[in-house]
Amino acid sequence: MTVINQKLEQKQIQKLSPQQIQLIKLLEVPIIELEQRIKKEIEENPALEESKELDEETPNNESEDSDLEYEEENDKNRETEFENDSYTNNEEEYTFDDYYGEEDEMPNYKLKDNNYAEDTDIPQNYYSVGSSFQEYMYEQLSDLELNENDLVVAEYLIGSLDESGYLRRDVVSIKNDLILFYNTDVQVEKIEKVLFLMQEQLEPAGVMARNLQESLILQVKRKLYDDENNDTLNNVLTILTDFFDEFSKKHYDKITNKLDLDNDQMRDVIKEIIKLNPKPGNAYSPQNKKNIYQIVPDFVLHNYDDELIITLNSLNIPPLRISKTYEGMLKTFQSDKESVKRNKETINFVKNKLDSAKWFIDAIKQRQNTLLNTMESILKYQLEFFKTGDESKLNPMILKDIAEKTNLDISTISRVANSKYIQTPFGIYPLKFFFSEGMENSDGEEVSTRKIKKILKEAIEQEDKNKPLTDEKLAKLLQDKGYLIARRTVAKYREQMGILVARLRKKI
Repeated sequence: MTVINQKLEQKQIQKLSPQQIQLIKLLEVPIIELEQRIKKEIEENPALEESKELDEETPNNESEDSDLEYEEENDKNRETEFENDSYTNNEEEYTFDDYYGEEDEMPNYKLKDNNYAEDTDIPQNYYSVGSSFQEYMYEQLSDLELNENDLVVAEYLIGSLDESGYLRRDVVSIKNDLILFYNTDVQVEKIEKVLFLMQEQLEPAGVMARNLQESLILQVKRKLYDDENNDTLNNVLTILTDFFDEFSKKHYDKITNKLDLDNDQMRDVIKEIIKLNPKPGNAYSPQNKKNIYQIVPDFVLHNYDDELIITLNSLNIPPLRISKTYEGMLKTFQSDKESVKRNKETINFVKNKLDSAKWFIDAIKQRQNTLLNTMESILKYQLEFFKTGDESKLNPMILKDIAEKTNLDISTISRVANSKYIQTPFGIYPLKFFFSEGMENSDGEEVSTRKIKKILKEAIEQEDKNKPLTDEKLAKLLQDKGYLIARRTVAKYREQMGILVARLRKKI
């Protein structure tokens, strides 16, 4: 028998108001998304409208007076609302669970104290035009002499290509797919024959390959077709076919000894291989237009006679105000008790829209204040860098440092730093660029890891490419300069900067 029990439980839950949620979400978005968010809010809320900054018939402070008058009117009418029981306030309460759901996740930026930014911050706003790579490949099939069954195979092969133009599925799996989806049983040999024909004739050269080695070989064969007596190209084909692993690992001495090549001939081979495209699918760009990305800075740094001033980039952000029409409508409906009773639903609707507009305007203002406050603290913390543009002048800085200076929560600083950029006289930087770990040198001075990475990068750029510096030698070099770090730390910093190990940096 099922037993139903009742019990009292006391639980502490932090509630978030709608305005707090608005602010949290607005803090996360960069300037481009903010523009779209404001436009959407104006479209959905008729009580919110763009404000004309210089309205000849309206004094400059009328918008502020209107907001105050609206608040006072609300206070006066609250007693009437409850006395007449005309309508109740249905404002919802929100908890952290409501906000931190699957759809609105925390940004991936780390929140712990030893937080530091990655060196490769790639903007995510991409724009592209033109037809897809697969469509370009389908268009070429008309140039091949294929019967109906072969055409089905060819189309399926193209549909199986990845974005780089490689065929990652094996022929047996493709045979099974054709049986399952097209009820067509094609022999493996037939599929390979169609694939070989496509590899030979379709553009770009190297497409339809099953791995990098095959793609490079296909490209070299295309070149040899027009210049079959080219010694360098023949050497390239031999090396890619028989010594691909040795070449990939830059064991050039083994190759030159086995093929009896001198250093000049090997250099010519390397130059020719470098010209080949490792991702032939990316070579096709309709109408010669490349995929591009656009960065719009959220902050602009101005230098006026050595005085640094931070401003928000609000060029396309319209000033907002509450609609006078809706304010007047609410006053009319609340003119007397009978009108309040008669227009209860309309009053609810208008008041909710006015409240929402006021909340949104306040959230935008708070966003601007929070962003400026945070950026000004970063400016003071990294003042030497912003004056000179020298990365070695960057101080170690974590989220907690700025949170303490601004009296804001670490998660708020994280939201401000996430996906935001600042335009400086030295270029555009993501805000996360200025956050880094710190370590002490031999003199006890705390320095930023970015300074150490800069020293590493300069050392690698100046090294003898015939005998590149190993991680052990780089660690010794840094130790001689007073930075006591281990070889493993050097390897970690090198990998973060995308620099290869010494063996793969070697040139002849």
